[in-house]
Amino acid sequence: MTAVALEIRTLDLVDLTAIESIEQRAYPTPWSRSMFASELAKPTSICLGAFDGSDLVGYVVNSRYVDAWHVMNVAVHPEHQRRGVATALLERLFELTRNDERRGYTLEVRISNEDAIRLYEKLGFEPRGVRRGYYTDNREDALIMWRDARQQ
Repeated sequence: MTAVALEIRTLDLVDLTAIESIEQRAYPTPWSRSMFASELAKPTSICLGAFDGSDLVGYVVNSRYVDAWHVMNVAVHPEHQRRGVATALLERLFELTRNDERRGYTLEVRISNEDAIRLYEKLGFEPRGVRRGYYTDNREDALIMWRDARQQ
């Protein structure tokens, strides 16, 4: 499978079981089902899934704030990592929001997650600060990253 073969579409509540399955494999402290349901229901969120046929293989959860699009959660099924899934999801998000020139993009990432940091930098994000003790499982710091809205 390559990113080209993926269908990227808006996630719905019927996708919650598949989302949870990926989330539990991807993170030591996964989001709860209710957290995802809340984001899927919010009119200010954009939640996209990458599908290989009928199988969800990755997703991005993004919420609109006054001055930024906050990329809140990105996950790819371990068997589909390093195949362009996360890149395709984020590029689709940028396409959907490109006319909103007053909002940039922000996210937090574990400072130890070098692969994710490289991916975000490749997509135009830059480090902007650190949130000390951000992650509840081990109090690891989070790197705050920012991408300008006009960057394409």
